[in-house]
Amino acid sequence: MPQYRISEVAELIGVSDDTVRRWVDDERLPAEQDPSGRLVVEGAALAEFARARATSARDPSGIERSARNRFVGLVTEVVSDRVMSQVELQCGSQRIVSLMSTEAVTEMGLRPGVLAVAIVKSTAVVVEKPGGGR
Repeated sequence: MPQYRISEVAELIGVSDDTVRRWVDDERLPAEQDPSGRLVVEGAALAEFARARATSARDPSGIERSARNRFVGLVTEVVSDRVMSQVELQCGSQRIVSLMSTEAVTEMGLRPGVLAVAIVKSTAVVVEKPGGGR
């Protein structure tokens, strides 16, 4: 089972090392010492913790959809030409970029600071596993 050092956990979850240490001290996140004496978190425990902690902003549309991959966020940038636009949203720690017609951008009033929902419906999702033996 892969193990992650405190600094790696902090980077993956998006918090400081001190926050992870507090979670360990409060027994919210189980950790143990590896053979080198470093504090580590088992991969399965980290995955469970991350899933339980994951929250997303409430979808303001109130519409039910079959698409499950919905990301609520703020428009951070819009780059338009006469026909097409690139719209960037910051959805939590994730940056989502969409290409759409400039007409749609204008009709929706998309501009930096506007709340929007990115909906991803795809027939293919690629999953990669980083090297390094984990």
